[in-house]
Amino acid sequence: MNRFIKLTFLSSMLVIAYSCTDLDEVLEDELTTEFSDDGVTVVEGATDGGILPSGALTPSYDRLRNGSAGHGSYYSAQEVSSDEMTLGQKGGDWFDGGIWLRMHRHTFDASNGTFNNIWNDAYGGIGEVNLALNGGSLSPAEMAQAKTIRAFFYWRLLDNFGNVKIITAPGGDAPQTDSQAAFNFVESELLSVLGISAVTASLDLSGSSLGTAAEPYLVNQFGALGLLAKLYLNAEVYTGTPHYQEADWAATYIIDNGPYQLCADGCTVINLAQRPAVASDPDNLEGYAAIFAPNNQFNPEMIWSIRYDAVSAGGMNFSQMNFHYSTQLTYALDAQPWNGYQVVEEFYNSYDDADARKVANFLSGPQLDFGGNALLDFAADDDNLQLNYTPNISELEPNSVRESGVRGKKFSFQLFGRPEMNNDYPIFRLGQVHLIRAEAKARAAGNWSLAEPDVTALRARVGLGPLGSITADTFLAERGREMFMESSRRTDLIRFGKFGGSWWEKTNSDSFRTLFPIPLEQINASSGSLSQNPGY
Repeated sequence: MNRFIKLTFLSSMLVIAYSCTDLDEVLEDELTTEFSDDGVTVVEGATDGGILPSGALTPSYDRLRNGSAGHGSYYSAQEVSSDEMTLGQKGGDWFDGGIWLRMHRHTFDASNGTFNNIWNDAYGGIGEVNLALNGGSLSPAEMAQAKTIRAFFYWRLLDNFGNVKIITAPGGDAPQTDSQAAFNFVESELLSVLGISAVTASLDLSGSSLGTAAEPYLVNQFGALGLLAKLYLNAEVYTGTPHYQEADWAATYIIDNGPYQLCADGCTVINLAQRPAVASDPDNLEGYAAIFAPNNQFNPEMIWSIRYDAVSAGGMNFSQMNFHYSTQLTYALDAQPWNGYQVVEEFYNSYDDADARKVANFLSGPQLDFGGNALLDFAADDDNLQLNYTPNISELEPNSVRESGVRGKKFSFQLFGRPEMNNDYPIFRLGQVHLIRAEAKARAAGNWSLAEPDVTALRARVGLGPLGSITADTFLAERGREMFMESSRRTDLIRFGKFGGSWWEKTNSDSFRTLFPIPLEQINASSGSLSQNPGY
């Protein structure tokens, strides 16, 4: 209790002392002199970030936030079950009945409430879409948006559980399907909203009711096509039938025709976490780091993103989830962090020291407070011990040292930040689409060298040269470095046949665990209409 009081008091004093700091959100880019209505400099062709969903579709879009960038649902399961992140038991902290230990070790079962949260979040979103579609007030463009959002939720269910119910009417029910039927539904919905019968090398989307403007809070043709490309990239896992050529064509269309740019040199935002007394804090965030900043709503790489706002659109709480209690004093945060998620050492060590993503993605080493002094570990027995995030995690249980493991800071902070963050979260961005195309080309031709142009483009913007000889393993590692904290690693490991392998503290696991169990609460409430996935 005394330690908590010490932290909150100091934080309050810092807020008083620096409350006049100018934290206006500004995007600067040397490539253009054009300005949006609010005077913010934007990259030519990029969104102004100002158009929000309205009317009957607002609840459907709002549902996208649930579990996507917070603890205890979709994000947690994708990350903690992979070789990216873990949640070590820190004495009495983070045991939570052992659910996170079992999640990382792949010994989870149907009683884990995280799976029930994923299920409820998805079907809650589907329910809102069904209500909107049944209301009779949507325009053709809004109907297409609604169906794309519903397809997105069903893709999540397919990817996590496989055998789900396809419900398309408010308050309705349906028999449980298999993965093939769920795949077919998502595919048919996306083809329909795009106004095509199939993805081909010469796509014509003129029959689509979806727009083409770069407004990342409103799904457009490129967002729907991105979801279809992702579905096709994983089709062989879901159905046994590959669709890599279609994934390549869809991704290529987005790259060639979309109003998006890779955020590289000249793509700059003010660093809202710059501490006045810490000379090492940069004035601006450049390139890759700018994509994920609190003021990233103008970013030219965003295709479809989930809007988060500290006041009006909560649900992103990485600053709470990841960082040691004392980190409250680093940025004068409004609340004390929970000291939870840690990066697996081998994953962190896979980054080259010259990789700009290593600096952008992680907080490591000795830490400083707001005033540039050593940040003390007030949770330690020795109050004079400087907080030092070490790559090595001492153990998963029972005493994972509280400062062990570097911490993910890809979605960077702002000074005086609240528990709810302002960073928008990408569903699709152009860098991800380049990776989809690279992998699809390689798999379709059985030649991983075909991935090199897209991989090289992404490496160049973070200060690295070509990867050289590319194999499936080196591509997977590179994809991991680019997509860290974007909820893709579990799906990627499954597609590459690595999810059941061993890493750090996890031993080999059974193949049936590539699908999560149908939540026990749902089975018990289904009156026999839901059956458990094999193996559980």
